[in-house]
Amino acid sequence: MAGRGATDGMYKRILVPLENSSYDQAIIDYIQQLARENGSSIVLIHVADGWAARNIGQLALRESEEMQVDREYIEKIENALDGAGFDADAILASGDPADEIVEAAEREKCDLIAMATHGHRFIGDVIRGSVANAVRHKSLVPVLMVRGNPPPKEHKNK
Repeated sequence: MAGRGATDGMYKRILVPLENSSYDQAIIDYIQQLARENGSSIVLIHVADGWAARNIGQLALRESEEMQVDREYIEKIENALDGAGFDADAILASGDPADEIVEAAEREKCDLIAMATHGHRFIGDVIRGSVANAVRHKSLVPVLMVRGNPPPKEHKNK
């Protein structure tokens, strides 16, 4: 029985939402292996959701400083993936994160959304886990959630 070729993988195009935090590295590491095994292209997306980002279209606003930092961040990761031999694209969107992620997956013809999750408890789930949960419920595209590593905590002397 012959093995599958690099372009015969199950996932041809993978959407990877990034939040510009320490949790992103877990999904980037994981997705590189998955993309390499499947011969997948990678579409990175960051959804800027500050006030300016949410109102940029209707108010004809210029990119905020936050959005410029986000654009530089996502393009830096795109360039690193390209340099490592991946076919990667980057999208900076604005608006409701879950809606933008789901719409991008459909628009970009992605067959998997791969997200890092935080593994919060109780109120943290309500606040921070809402994007992953909303994407999971709204998307017709399969969603893979990878537990991110929490940032190291600073120890206080007693």
